[in-house]
Amino acid sequence: MGHIFIIVLLVLIGVGFLIVVQISAAKRRQALSQWCRSRGLQFDPTPNCDFGDRYPDFSCLHQGNRRHAQNVMEGRIGKHQICAFDYHYETSNGKNSQSHDFSAIILTTNLPLKPLLIRHKGVFDRFASLLGFGDIEFESAAFSKEFHVASPDRRWAFDVLPQTTMEFLLDSPKFVLEFQLCQIIAYRNEIFLPADFDSAIAVIEGILSRLPSSLLQELQGVGE
Repeated sequence: MGHIFIIVLLVLIGVGFLIVVQISAAKRRQALSQWCRSRGLQFDPTPNCDFGDRYPDFSCLHQGNRRHAQNVMEGRIGKHQICAFDYHYETSNGKNSQSHDFSAIILTTNLPLKPLLIRHKGVFDRFASLLGFGDIEFESAAFSKEFHVASPDRRWAFDVLPQTTMEFLLDSPKFVLEFQLCQIIAYRNEIFLPADFDSAIAVIEGILSRLPSSLLQELQGVGE
């Protein structure tokens, strides 16, 4: 009799958990739908398993398996096309699987960008620096201490990150930023609140607006 009670209790807990998850997901869809309407974007909550194929160069969209995007929000804000979304993938160590969920926004520009990664440093980065495996170092000691910057073209990294942009990023919300071709993605390993999408857009546009005029002329000449 005791075993039956435990089984029933576990079933009820499982059902209750699923209900809570579904209610939370419904509230999120409603909040994101309202955010989209206020900014004139299209909203599609349907899971999309092929979403990563649209952006083959962004490694964060090609981790693990059982990948899909959902709550995809697309349209134009200001002069840029944006795509914001939640993303899910799973990893496995052979016995146990783990789910991962995060949010991101991709901004498309008409500039021919080069690969560049900008993110805040973690413990491993600081340890690697002590061993001589550091990233690109900048004149700003505060920026180099806080940010990991990587690019196959060091000059490109220095061109994109003048002093004014480094100061801007030091005072901005934390995101992982990656440049590929004509697009920039901003994300972090958590689900965004609607306001976080606005913050991510502001950070990306803040970097673009601070590009040196000489670099803009060079890029616009390449794109013509």
